[in-house]
Amino acid sequence: MLQIDKTIISLDVIERKFVCDLHACKGSCCIVGDSGAPLEEEELDIIDNIYSIVEPYLTEEGIKAIDEQGCYTIDIEGDYVTPLINQKECAYTIFENGIAKCAIEKAFFDKKIKFRKPISCHLYPIRITKYKRHDAINYEHNKLCSAAVTLGEKLNVPVYKFLKEPLIKKYGQEWYKELEYAAKNLNFANNKRNNKI
Repeated sequence: MLQIDKTIISLDVIERKFVCDLHACKGSCCIVGDSGAPLEEEELDIIDNIYSIVEPYLTEEGIKAIDEQGCYTIDIEGDYVTPLINQKECAYTIFENGIAKCAIEKAFFDKKIKFRKPISCHLYPIRITKYKRHDAINYEHNKLCSAAVTLGEKLNVPVYKFLKEPLIKKYGQEWYKELEYAAKNLNFANNKRNNKI
């Protein structure tokens, strides 16, 4: 584990390799799961405010799910999450060429809104657990993302580098610089240990 400010970071975030391969996984993280995408409290008003702009991008099933459940709901653990369609895909999921994508992100790329998507989605496969005194930042191993692991290893891209943009969005530029510095020192120490005769 590694500590930076009020965050405890799993070494998997530094050591594991990961690059999304949408053509292989077809966006399965938008479809498979026990509940919708986790939402932070400050995101709730944003989603309420942008819904009318995002709605035209949604499927009929997505609109129906949101009409019935609301723009967000609460899961069995008491956390705010996006609603699901028939306990399957996120209500904000759309499909392009057979690949599941996010309607909110589509509206963002069309420059209709300034909010890209929930930070939990942007950070995946990192999952954050909030405690009183710190955030625990972990890499979530998911067999649905095996192609992303393969591609990450091929390109030699660690999880924290692949997720640089959302990590900076969540914790700031200075925090990320400290993470980079720690990762370089850790890699140097590991290489030195491995090369030692």
